[in-house]
Amino acid sequence: MADRPSSGEIFGVPYNFERPSLGRMLSAYWQPGEEMLVEKPFGIGYTLNLANWRSWIVLAVVAALLAQENRSSDDASEPDEEPVEVVVD
Repeated sequence: MADRPSSGEIFGVPYNFERPSLGRMLSAYWQPGEEMLVEKPFGIGYTLNLANWRSWIVLAVVAALLAQENRSSDDASEPDEEPVEVVVD
């Protein structure tokens, strides 16, 4: 059986299945001077570059949307004060 490479690119999407080290993990998520998306240190695809200010905006928007969803689900779980009667003719 042929040895398959543990890192590379397929259809333009990078992959890396080498065992991650702490240094490689830290350097992958913090790359000053690079774009917002960088190659993942382990797995398939891209991840956010936390050294780029646009990544922090994305994280803030996601956090705000999650907080809004949690608030709306808490409001929906509260029962109404009066039962509603529906009459169908």
